[in-house]
This record gives sequence, C-alpha cells and structure tokens, in this order.
Amino acid sequence: MPSVAVGDLVDGDFLLDVREDDEWQSGHAAGALHIPISEFVARYGELTEAAPQDGRIHVICRSGGRSAQVTQYLAQQGIDAVNVDGGMQIWEAAGRPVVDDKGQPGFVL
Repeated sequence: MPSVAVGDLVDGDFLLDVREDDEWQSGHAAGALHIPISEFVARYGELTEAAPQDGRIHVICRSGGRSAQVTQYLAQQGIDAVNVDGGMQIWEAAGRPVVDDKGQPGFVL
C-alpha cells in the first residue's frame, strides 16, 4: 500500500478526506475535498473532476483504515494515490491546522 507521512505533505498537495459528514464538520484540513467512503463509488466523478491531471491524490481518514481502502481502489483504477499514515489524528497531533465546516478552528472527532 503506497503511503506518506503527514510530515511529508506540503502546501498544494491534493488531499481527499473520506471520513463521514459528522467527522468532517467537526474538523478537517482546509482545502481538502470531502467524499465520505460510504458515498465514494457513487461520487467518484467528483474526484476525477477536482483532482489534478497526472497529480497524486493523498487520501486521509481518522486513523488510516478507511483511507487505505480508498487508496487501494484508486490504485486499481490506475490513479496515483497514497494513504496518509495515521490520518487526521496524526495531522492534528503534528500541529497542522484543523478547521470546522464554518472555517473556524476545529478538532478531530
């Protein structure tokens, strides 16, 4: 499974958050695309429209399990995707900004 550490992500990296709505609303990385894993296959077109052409997709969830499933699916589709190790828990612990659905400081649920 291709993966990347939170510390290796840089501004401008494309981030796909696959957590559920309540998790997203309480806190997420600013600029991430949100498609819950429960809706992912049905909303796959949203990802292909938003993701950079020939760019890498960094997939994140709370701890890395759900994002690993989506990363594997994307890789099977021939897309350059990597799982973010430790997910939003490590993102928050590393001091990376977390915002709620109103753009205010948030927290990882």
